[in-house]
Amino acid sequence: MIWLTWRQFRTQAAVMFAAVAALAAALAVTGPQLADLYRAVGSSLVDQVSSSDQTVYYVGLLVVLAVPAVIGMFWGAPLIARELETGTHYLAWNQGVTRTRWLATKLGLGTAASMTAAGLAALAVSWWSSPIDRAVNGGGATDTYFPRLDPVAFAARGVVPMAHAAFAFALGVALGLVIRRTLPAMATTFAVYAAVQIVVPMWIRAHLAAADRTIVPIEPGGAPISIQDGAEQIVAHPEVPGAWVTSQQTLNAAGQPAPVPSSFADCLRTESGPPTLQQVERCVADLGALGYKQQVTYQPAGNFWALQWAETGLYVGLALALTGFCVWWIRRRVT
Repeated sequence: MIWLTWRQFRTQAAVMFAAVAALAAALAVTGPQLADLYRAVGSSLVDQVSSSDQTVYYVGLLVVLAVPAVIGMFWGAPLIARELETGTHYLAWNQGVTRTRWLATKLGLGTAASMTAAGLAALAVSWWSSPIDRAVNGGGATDTYFPRLDPVAFAARGVVPMAHAAFAFALGVALGLVIRRTLPAMATTFAVYAAVQIVVPMWIRAHLAAADRTIVPIEPGGAPISIQDGAEQIVAHPEVPGAWVTSQQTLNAAGQPAPVPSSFADCLRTESGPPTLQQVERCVADLGALGYKQQVTYQPAGNFWALQWAETGLYVGLALALTGFCVWWIRRRVT
């Protein structure tokens, strides 16, 4: 059964592992040079990375993010759906192979290959990007690169990509079992996986580890602030290297959450054009004099591994739940 499953699966696996090997080889060419540059210049590395290395940085990021989605679509969804669609599953079942063993072999081999492929890609990209990550966490001033805790970079670092791949594969298999048609199962797998990848960073990840809070005074020369929504919202940018800011609140003089007063928008209003820098500073000073402050909630850089392991456990749990569903469905609902 293992040999048969491997023969059915080996083409997709060969393509994926060849792509991962090519990525690792490309990263190995420039990785040592980037590490040497970091040792020489420290956190100022972020200002000295070449344009070609910037391209490699973003390509590596996109590849690791894409690997679980590709695995779910092209490995997981067709794995069972194709057999149910063509009826070839009866051949195995009529030769003394139980449904549970048939499914377990396919799931076990596919999950192991999925986690290995995603883990190798994440390892290569995390190694290559580590000098840039350390420079950003060390306070390197840049708007070009993501801190490791940023929702985009986080999913392409550490051990989380392996859990994402296991979940995507199990999701594809489950949807293939239910839908029983390959192309619709592939499309649905991509849509559901993409939705989960939006929901988890936006509403769940920030609660997987204890967050820190800081109060930022609103004053000229203090932490930079952005004025948004017609001066109805203020966003502070405190100097917390490598942190992921998850939420902000404006506080009044009593320390209670409060909207930005309308007097601030009135102060910034001009008859024509945007307000001058001097006007903005005066209005910010007036707002600070009223006692308004900004409370910033963030995940510090030191929480990276706590969040990694917590999210890994979350996705592995989802993958196991989907596996249990697959076993139940194929024993009770598939004829």
